[in-house]
Amino acid sequence: MTHHDLVVVGAGSGNAVVDDRFAHLDVAIVAQGPFGGTCLNAGCIPSKMLAATADIANTVQDSGRHNVPAQLEKIDWPGVQRRVFGRLDAQARDAEQGRRETPWMTVYRGHAHFTGDRELQITTDAGSEHITADRIVVAAGSRPTAPPAITDSGLPYETSDTVMRLDKVPRRLIVVGGGYIAAELAHVFHTAGAEITIVEQGERLLTPQDESVSRAFTDSARARWDLRLGREVTGVHGTPGDLTVTLDDGTRLGADTLLVAVGRRSNADTLHIDKAGIASDEQGLITVDEQLRTSAPGVWALGDVTDGGPALKHVANRQAEVIAHNLLHPDRPQEMSYRVVPAAVFADPQIGQVGLTEQEARERGIDFVVGRRDYQDIAYGWALENTQGFCKILVERDTGTIIGAHVLGPQAATLIQPLVLAMTWQLPAREVAERPLWPHPALTEAVENALREAIKDCVQGGAD
Repeated sequence: MTHHDLVVVGAGSGNAVVDDRFAHLDVAIVAQGPFGGTCLNAGCIPSKMLAATADIANTVQDSGRHNVPAQLEKIDWPGVQRRVFGRLDAQARDAEQGRRETPWMTVYRGHAHFTGDRELQITTDAGSEHITADRIVVAAGSRPTAPPAITDSGLPYETSDTVMRLDKVPRRLIVVGGGYIAAELAHVFHTAGAEITIVEQGERLLTPQDESVSRAFTDSARARWDLRLGREVTGVHGTPGDLTVTLDDGTRLGADTLLVAVGRRSNADTLHIDKAGIASDEQGLITVDEQLRTSAPGVWALGDVTDGGPALKHVANRQAEVIAHNLLHPDRPQEMSYRVVPAAVFADPQIGQVGLTEQEARERGIDFVVGRRDYQDIAYGWALENTQGFCKILVERDTGTIIGAHVLGPQAATLIQPLVLAMTWQLPAREVAERPLWPHPALTEAVENALREAIKDCVQGGAD
């Protein structure tokens, strides 16, 4: 049994915990999949590289609005695959090789699970190995889930982990799910030439988003995709490449490919955490405190495997920073905060959001005002010929505090950031609107003018 000072289980954001500050220790990292985890290999990075490609194709298709006659021949899918995954696969290999060449680090390949207090068994194709450690960081991530009606069929289906590496674009793609993963991948494959049908239990797409955003996105999607809302899959029949999907209303849909994007599940259930005294919640997520410590002494956890905040890559990366600090400086620990967490959806149209939605603010009984500015009402919106986009900001009436912000349209993920900073530093809406100079005629004028609309009706930070 080999002993290490520190073991990290997981090579995604877990790999970000350890840097040269740990060179005085004997460190090991256990990786079951490629280095870089889901984000680099099957998640945020490849999906956004593909989404950016789709955006460029859409620009060509829509160029007539700007009096630029142009015609899209096709998306070279094999070429896109080589460009995207040729780069990312090399990044994953280089990351692993760099760790293997680090003299104070050991890389284990295989699946790890606990056998006792800070004891792990690593199972590989060649056998198994037992290791122990003074301290362990669990960053084992999550995996896609699928409804029993699909898994029990015995017929093939894709998930976000696999669909982006398909050799060719499906002719007819059914997407089960209406969340951000479904929206982004539907955008990619529709633009690449697939006929898209979305089956979603809810009455709108992206229902966790602000209701204005969800409604607008659903309306936009309905113009391009076949939406089956308020419906569930009850069965899948046929043969690989020729599938028939049955819905709960008896409708039968045909497709050559089925993509399931209904959510992800923590990998905590594969780790035998109970044998290490690590507590979990009702959903099976590892419970952590503000310092990201688990209930087991000497064990920390981060990312999708925990109950610590939204399952977002930028959250996991910040958690890795906090754990690294706490491992190195136990006498002055840092705490993780989830007070202001932005998120983005890289579909068409793009979405950026932070803080409360309007429906959440109502449910909490907050007295708030709404400021909104549409892209079509600002000069650069005219330049873009954009009639869909808008910025919507929620401000507490009595205090002028920004409690939520939502942007739909081009560059939404970037435009949300000034509001993230304002909320992080707790700047009153009036200060944000009136103290800085906002460049004219940039898209940021939608943010400025939404703020100015909101403060008109505020008691604090309102108009004089």
